[in-house]
Amino acid sequence: MNFITNNIWFILFIAFGLPLGYYRNKFRKTVYQTDNWVINIKPIFWKEIKGIFGNIYTDSQIYKRLKIRYILFMNIYILLTITYLVFNTYSEKMNKIEVGSQIPLFELNDQHGESFNIETVLGKKNLVIYFYPKDDSPGCTKEACSFRDQFEVFADADAMIIGISAQSVNSHLNFAQKHGLNYTLLSDEGNLVRKLFGVPSSFFGLIPGRVTYIVNKEGEVVYLFNSQIQVDKHVNEALRIIREMK
Repeated sequence: MNFITNNIWFILFIAFGLPLGYYRNKFRKTVYQTDNWVINIKPIFWKEIKGIFGNIYTDSQIYKRLKIRYILFMNIYILLTITYLVFNTYSEKMNKIEVGSQIPLFELNDQHGESFNIETVLGKKNLVIYFYPKDDSPGCTKEACSFRDQFEVFADADAMIIGISAQSVNSHLNFAQKHGLNYTLLSDEGNLVRKLFGVPSSFFGLIPGRVTYIVNKEGEVVYLFNSQIQVDKHVNEALRIIREMK
């Protein structure tokens, strides 16, 4: 059930995207009078558009039936996309933690299965809280190892590094042991804390966002960096801000 809840948009896009692709394939073949699948990747659209908005084969029941179904699923897909964009934008604006915000209180299990409550470090440490998509993926591994390599620098600035993603405690432990990660990884199964922070997703919600928050000892976000691609910059920017806070 958690999988369905956490991936509902992905499931909906697949559920309506598959029949849309199927009927577009059939419609295109009918319009261009061919059985060759290559017609689906050819950059020719005029006759297809004319077939949608016109009536180029008046005596063909197959053409008419495919046209109705293609238009139906195309409209559903367009409506689904608009709904997703509106919902996602609204949701992120309502929950989004920004510079100047107080971070929400939360409690999660770390890679050793021990409960970690953020209140135990608020007021004692500066915090570098980074959300990442997935254990052991190339970009996430590079980011995690970069934080590992700069661990002492952050520690000297009285800053604690906390990585958060949706994988299990066991996954986090394997990830940490494999790469010698020397800081806290929290298991946010269900993405509840990610939602508390309002971390935006990428690519129509298919990829969890990669965002780093720099938090002072008063629990206030003083800086954040959001980039799915610029992995190294997450660490570099965090270092820059933490050094300025010393």
